Amino acid sequence: MTQLTTLIFDVDGTLAESERDGHRVAFNRAFADAELDWHWSIDLYGKLLTVSGGKERIKAYLRNCRPNFQAPGDLDDFVAQLHATKTDRYRQLLSEGAVPLRPGVKRLLEEARAEGLRLAIATTSALPNVLALLDRTLDPQWFEAIAAGDIVPAKKPAPDIYHYVLDQLALTANECLVFEDSPHGLQASLGAGLKTVVTVNDYTRSNDFSGATLVLSDLGEPDRPFEVLAGEVTGTQYFNCDLARDLVGGEEMEREK
Repeated sequence: MTQLTTLIFDVDGTLAESERDGHRVAFNRAFADAELDWHWSIDLYGKLLTVSGGKERIKAYLRNCRPNFQAPGDLDDFVAQLHATKTDRYRQLLSEGAVPLRPGVKRLLEEARAEGLRLAIATTSALPNVLALLDRTLDPQWFEAIAAGDIVPAKKPAPDIYHYVLDQLALTANECLVFEDSPHGLQASLGAGLKTVVTVNDYTRSNDFSGATLVLSDLGEPDRPFEVLAGEVTGTQYFNCDLARDLVGGEEMEREK
């Protein structure tokens, strides 16, 4: 029988409410620092989120919204420096407590650690951003692998980041459960053969998550139940390790009946 050994988490929008009030604000502060008259509104940023990766997002914005912009020098260098400034501004927001964890995240991680489950991260976010968030809200040492940013050449929706984590921890896909929040993330995890729980956010609630094992409003808390948007849950109103084990082993248990 398949047994759950590992939980793998995306970061932005999954562990924390970091997109709208974190990264978007940091981008705008970086633009102001560079004396650029750019502003990414909440709606515009939602459209830009269809592009994975911060530097890639800046380039997509230039192509689609600022086609006549002339970079002062090499474009890649300009974008890299702008993104580095954005990372600094994001870390400042974290230090101000502006980016909270999502409901149920810390509780589930603590429960998983207590029960001996392994933990890992697979994200397109830059490693300094990930570590800054974990340092502020959790503990990076909880995670055996932190796969982030440019560690693989192809970002989500390519499955490379998940294959990387599986290889690093010598795991098989059928012993893991992934937590994502976006269609690109889901496509990446499914491409690696991983069962996936989606916790939607304001930007992704109306997206198509066909193929997800379960789609929830969030992980929930004992005093704040989650909303089940797709899939079936019985016996609990918040996500816990028993539910994770049921999701990973459930299909095999049904076949054995």
